[in-house]
Amino acid sequence: MIKIGIIGCGSIAEFGHIPAIQKVAGLQLYALYDRDFSRAYQMQRQFQIPHAYPTEEEFFSSGIEAVIVCTPAPIHYKNVMDAAKYRKHVLCEKPLGMNEEEMVEMEKVMKNAGRMLFTGFNYRFSQSAKDIHRLIREKAIGEVRLLRLIYNWHLHGKWHWNENGERVDSELRVGRMIEGGPMVDCGVHQIDLARWWLDSEVVWQQGIGVWLDDYEAPDHMYLHMAHNCGAHTMVEMSFSYNTTSKEHRTNFQYEIIGTDGVIRYNREEHSFELRNSHGTQYLPWHPEKSFTGMYEELLKALQNETPGDMPTADDGIIATKIAKTATDQAIRERDNPSTVCPSTKVKAEVGRLYDKEVPMDFVD
Repeated sequence: MIKIGIIGCGSIAEFGHIPAIQKVAGLQLYALYDRDFSRAYQMQRQFQIPHAYPTEEEFFSSGIEAVIVCTPAPIHYKNVMDAAKYRKHVLCEKPLGMNEEEMVEMEKVMKNAGRMLFTGFNYRFSQSAKDIHRLIREKAIGEVRLLRLIYNWHLHGKWHWNENGERVDSELRVGRMIEGGPMVDCGVHQIDLARWWLDSEVVWQQGIGVWLDDYEAPDHMYLHMAHNCGAHTMVEMSFSYNTTSKEHRTNFQYEIIGTDGVIRYNREEHSFELRNSHGTQYLPWHPEKSFTGMYEELLKALQNETPGDMPTADDGIIATKIAKTATDQAIRERDNPSTVCPSTKVKAEVGRLYDKEVPMDFVD
């Protein structure tokens, strides 16, 4: 039985990681740590976990073999550095780090400690995502030419009401926007899927932002990636889709378009289908992510002391670099507000569609 510890006891740990770990035979969720010890203690009692510790030293010295980092993104660097010092394997939530320098150092320190560092790209482990991976390999739609990956959502709403009945900004949304916005926070999943499905690196990209709110990062964003294999990927990500609506609705779908057909997955419709020259197949639908599948693969990696199919630190670095570079480009090229309608943006240079693509080279 491999003992696992979680650092950071927020909602992603409570609703994603903890239940999944406890479903995997061979893993034991043994210890929790949070800067707010009362939160760790609450989670310990709720899930009947053996230990919750008030200090990091006690947590890392508890006998755990691997650490799951579920803290906010700005704290990931410190958590991984501490885990390396105590020689623990790490699975870190996305985004891996706040900048390239942090992430490269995290990877280097873990390697020097002789321990593995993984990125929490749990979308890979959905059975539907695995089926798409297989179908592309089997050339079920011929040669893939285009991926359209869309995740427009409300991030649980723009506002909430405090104890005085006053409407205040959602701390979750504010924090995610300050940390980099939707492409950095969530788009890294789609970037990783595109690289994994196509088994092809990104050679250039173009990022375009749309601002519904006045944050530095765009709260709605488009990313165009060109892959070495000749295929193209379009990623659309939003934190402002229905964010002020009384009744929220999301739009999550994949479309993989090839020379002989289309694979289409839609979360809201619970639909998953393959259409090609032979006909139409309606495939079993699964949720877009699988924490349990990720932990089943993590168990294999820890037992075999090799990454296997786990998303590595390199995967996390590449996806985060693409997302941050695209977001930074969008910020640099932000359109000027229209004098006619402040919510509409117009290009500063009339007739300019976009500047030349930004070359990206991530292959060492």
